[in-house]
Amino acid sequence: MVTMRLVDVGDATLAVRDEGAGEPVVLVQTALTADELQPLAGALRGSFRTVLYHRRGYGRSSPASGPGSVRRDAADCARLLHVLGIPRAHVVGVSYSAAVALQLAADSSSCVRSLVVVEPPPVHAPSAPDFRAANRRLVRTRRLHGAHGALDEFLTLVIGPSWRSDAERSVPGSAAQMDRDAATFFDTDLPALLAWPFGPGDAARVRCPVLLVGGAASGPWFAEARAQVLEWLPAASDVVIPGADHSLAMTHWRDLAAVVEPFLRQA
Repeated sequence: MVTMRLVDVGDATLAVRDEGAGEPVVLVQTALTADELQPLAGALRGSFRTVLYHRRGYGRSSPASGPGSVRRDAADCARLLHVLGIPRAHVVGVSYSAAVALQLAADSSSCVRSLVVVEPPPVHAPSAPDFRAANRRLVRTRRLHGAHGALDEFLTLVIGPSWRSDAERSVPGSAAQMDRDAATFFDTDLPALLAWPFGPGDAARVRCPVLLVGGAASGPWFAEARAQVLEWLPAASDVVIPGADHSLAMTHWRDLAAVVEPFLRQA
């Protein structure tokens, strides 16, 4: 496996794995799971140049300082593309990083060739009040019982009680990595997501082809989120993967690759 190298993007350093040849595909790391997109990157590498990186606060990247913002993460991605000499790239985001990818496509549309939005977060869907209340409870749990206690509560909620074994089957070492980086998730990423002010006006600035992917078993929150993005971007293609839940990038990465690769080829 190629070792991740450190790339200076201005006020931060990001750990990057840049492999393969062909049109560049940037896979934006989601919240909490640093290598969730590693299986998808491996599946795409035979046809594309894949750029997989860790955001601030994860792995060897610079620490995150206090509450972050989705826009800051999008700007980091834009600067990374510039430093790597990539004028335009296909961009893939999952869950939290789907928000980052949408923000990047709105703020820096000239550098996004196409956009793959997988399981976007339901912060602006009709069920947003329930989702936000659940996240506020997680923040309280983090304050009372620490990041590790809150981590187990969160992943049991969105994936199920077998989240550790599910994660390890797809990406060995990922459960320990989540334990190490849990504080970044609760103290930086969650506040950033809950404060993300994206809406129809922002979506109108997204000019590239968009593929929206969801899991059939993800539950009503994420189904509503997908419907919200389709309302904003009615020209987007929409695919639902049978039997997959919110962790589909790890558990159903082959199915995800089978959907994503032909879209990227045609975009």
